[in-house]
Amino acid sequence: MQWFARRLFRAASAVMTTNAIATEELVSGAKSATATMASAMAAVTTAEGAGAAVNARKRVPIPPRGVDYRGKVVLAPMVRSGELPMRLLSLHYGADLVWGPETVDRSMIGTTRRINPHTNMIEYSRMPTNVVPHVTKESIIYRIDPVREAGKLVFQIGTADPDLAVQAAKIFAADVYGIDVNAGCPKPFSTHGGMGAALLRTPDKLVAILEALVRDISPVFGIGISVKIRLLETAAETEALVRRLVATGITGLTVHCRTTPMRPRETAIRGQLKMIREVCHEAGVACVMNGDVESRDHAAVLMEEYGTDGAMIATSAEKNPSCFRTSQDGGLENWKEVVKHYLKFAMEVGNKVGNTKYSLGMLIEGKAPEMRLLSPPKCYTDLVKALGYADTVVDEGITMLEMARKTDQILEVGEFAPPPIPKAKKGKQQQNHNGTQAQGQKRKRTPSPGANAKVAAMKSGDKEAISEALRQAEETTAAAIPPPAAATAAV
Repeated sequence: MQWFARRLFRAASAVMTTNAIATEELVSGAKSATATMASAMAAVTTAEGAGAAVNARKRVPIPPRGVDYRGKVVLAPMVRSGELPMRLLSLHYGADLVWGPETVDRSMIGTTRRINPHTNMIEYSRMPTNVVPHVTKESIIYRIDPVREAGKLVFQIGTADPDLAVQAAKIFAADVYGIDVNAGCPKPFSTHGGMGAALLRTPDKLVAILEALVRDISPVFGIGISVKIRLLETAAETEALVRRLVATGITGLTVHCRTTPMRPRETAIRGQLKMIREVCHEAGVACVMNGDVESRDHAAVLMEEYGTDGAMIATSAEKNPSCFRTSQDGGLENWKEVVKHYLKFAMEVGNKVGNTKYSLGMLIEGKAPEMRLLSPPKCYTDLVKALGYADTVVDEGITMLEMARKTDQILEVGEFAPPPIPKAKKGKQQQNHNGTQAQGQKRKRTPSPGANAKVAAMKSGDKEAISEALRQAEETTAAAIPPPAAATAAV
C-alpha cells in the first residue's frame, strides 16, 4: 500500500509539474504574442500618423471663409440655367455647393451693389449701353441670396486678363465663398477674347490669372480660388497642364471629362481621370469630376471608382435638380412638384419672367401638354394660371396666384406694366422723281387674289368652304396670268 501510494504521489506530482510548465509556456507565449501585437499596432499607428501628417501637409489650406470641395456633390455653372432660382432649387434638393453662371469680368466692373428692398437679395446691376431717359432700367448682372446661399456659392468668372480678373473679383468677393476660373467652356460667347476653353491653349496666361487671384484676392477676402478645365488631346498634355495649375495655390480643380470639340451628347472620357486625381493629390488640391454625372448616387459610385474628391452635375440637374437627393431620401421627384418649387423660388427672388420660362422649358417633360402653354404668358400671373398652380398654397397660406400678382407688381409686368411709349408718327413716304418709293423703303405687300377669303375659310374649319376658297383662288390666279400669245405680242 505504501508503495502504491508513493507511485500515485509521484505520478500526480509529474502531472502537476507538466501542467505548470505548460501553463508557464502558454503565459509566456501569450505575453510574447501580446508584445508582438502591441509592437505591430504601434507601428501601424505610427505609420498612420505619419501618413496623416503627410496628407495634412499636402492639403492646400482652405481660407477661413472658403469652402472645401472634398466630399461634395455640386451644381455645375450653366448660363441661363444657373441663375438664382435654379441654384436655390438645387440646394433645396441637397446640393452641397452651387456654381453661378459664368460671368465675364468686364460685365461686373462698373456695377453697383444694392440690397433689393422687396426681396432682400443682393443685386449687382448697371445701366445698359442704349439708354432711354426716364424709361431704361438697370440690368441686373448677378443676384445672390445672402441667407440661403451662405457658405454655398461659388462665383465662376470668365476672364482672359489677370488685372481685369482681380479688378472684377474685388467687387463681388465679399459676397461669395469661392471664385472659379472658367477654362473649359467651348461656346463662342466664352472663348471670344481668349476666355473659357481658349485658355487651355494659353497656359501661361491661365497660370498668371490664377496666381493673381490667389495672391490678391484669397488673403484679403478669405476665400479659395479654383479652376475648371477640359481634357487635352493626350494624357501627357493634360498632365503637363494640370501640374502647372495645381502649383499656383488653388484649392480645387474640376475636370470636365471631354475635350474642347466634344459636345454634351458625346460620352464623357474618364481614361485620364485617375492620373489627374493623382497629380492634384500630390499637390494637396481637391479634384472634382464633371461629365455625365447623373445623380448623387451615381456620383458616389464614380467618386469611389476613380478616387476623386467630389462630383459636379450639369445636364441632369438642369432637367431635374432633385437628382441631388439620394434614393434613400426619395430620389427623383415628379416634375410637377419640382416646377412648383421652382416657381416659388423664382417669384421670391424676382427673377425675370423670360429666364423663368426658359428654365421651366427644361424642367417640364418634353411631351407634357404644359410645354405648349409656356409661350403666351408674359407675366407670373398668366404663367401660374396656365400651368395650373394658381390655387396652390405656398408659405403662410398665400396662394401662388397672390404671390404672382405681387411679383408682377414689383417687376412692373402684366397688368402692372407701364403704358407703352407712343411711337413717333412717320411722315409720308418720300418718292423720287419717277414716282417710285424712296431707296431703302419697303414696298407694302398686297395680298394675292382670293387670299382673304382663303384665310377666312381656313379659320372657320369648314372643309367645303376651304375647298371653294381654294378653287376660287386658283381661278383668280389663272385669270391674272396672261396667255402665252398675249405675252409674245407684248414683247
